[in-house]
Amino acid sequence: MKILVVDDEPDVPLLFEQRFRHEIRSGALSFAFAHSGEEALDYLQQAHHYSEVVLILSDINMPGMSGLELLRRIKLAHAVPPPTVMMVTAYGDADSYRQAMQLGAQDFLTKPLNFAALRQKLAPLQAA
Repeated sequence: MKILVVDDEPDVPLLFEQRFRHEIRSGALSFAFAHSGEEALDYLQQAHHYSEVVLILSDINMPGMSGLELLRRIKLAHAVPPPTVMMVTAYGDADSYRQAMQLGAQDFLTKPLNFAALRQKLAPLQAA
């Protein structure tokens, strides 16, 4: 299963690669990383990448395009059903949650990420 992680923090790729090293080695999961909403859209606009990505984990607060704007564009721009999108934020405020759900996010996670809980959320997607 391919996951696109969108976050402007430079240590995020290393963190995910460490926490999911067994799943990566076994081939159960693979990750791509984008450091901005714009970079994520560029990645997804490449046809083979869009069809491969099963899940997008996007931070909400990023310079430039916010994660909420990225979510809106993903949901509006693609005729094919978009991949599952889970929003990630350091701020668990009700307004961000409401906006994310209205825009079509399937889940809302807070930082620091609980990787055990994330693994549980990934299980049904991997089985599909």
